[in-house]
Amino acid sequence: MNKLIRSVSLLLMTSLISAVTFAQDKGLDVDINVKKESEWYQQPWIWIVGGAVFILLLVALLKGGERKEA
Repeated sequence: MNKLIRSVSLLLMTSLISAVTFAQDKGLDVDINVKKESEWYQQPWIWIVGGAVFILLLVALLKGGERKEA
């Protein structure tokens, strides 16, 4: 009889522990954010304007370094 009580109590404890651990499982959480807005650096016109400004600055700096002899 004592062995039967131990077996039943062990079975109940094991089931309870199993239920508690499964209750703590969060599961699969998938969050897909499809955002159609693009960042500023992904806009092609910004790269074109930035390249043009860079070339103008480069030309201005290289021309300003020349000495004119008179």
